Amino acid sequence: MKLLIINGPNLNMLGKREVDLYGELTYDELCQKISDFAKQHNVEVDFYQSNVEGEIINKIHSAEGIYDGIIINPGAYTHYSIAIYDALRSIQIPAIEVHLTNIYSREEFRRKSVIAPACVGQISGFGYYSYILAIFYFTKGEEV
Repeated sequence: MKLLIINGPNLNMLGKREVDLYGELTYDELCQKISDFAKQHNVEVDFYQSNVEGEIINKIHSAEGIYDGIIINPGAYTHYSIAIYDALRSIQIPAIEVHLTNIYSREEFRRKSVIAPACVGQISGFGYYSYILAIFYFTKGEEV
């Protein structure tokens, strides 16, 4: 099992950005926790982070034939990127949208995802465990 984890804009600022909302966990620490969990469950993960929409789209396009699944935290692109939606729909790889915070308990504009309909599901509000739950899905709930 090989998964691609894509993180969008401002995720690289974890630990510095709105610590009261996102916590003190840095982006590198987030990736390490996810990697550790994945390794324990025989899942290979590759991480990709970009603040640029087109780069995220290119990464999605290049995933075909390499990955079994995509876990994507599109950041603010969640709410308006039809282009990322189209990119996910253009490949034959299942994707799960994840968010660290509960987007439905935040500002009104954050409560709509244009990406979720291109995914098999969405997980939000569980901090880094949102990613862990997505890995759990891809392993079909194998003992974790």
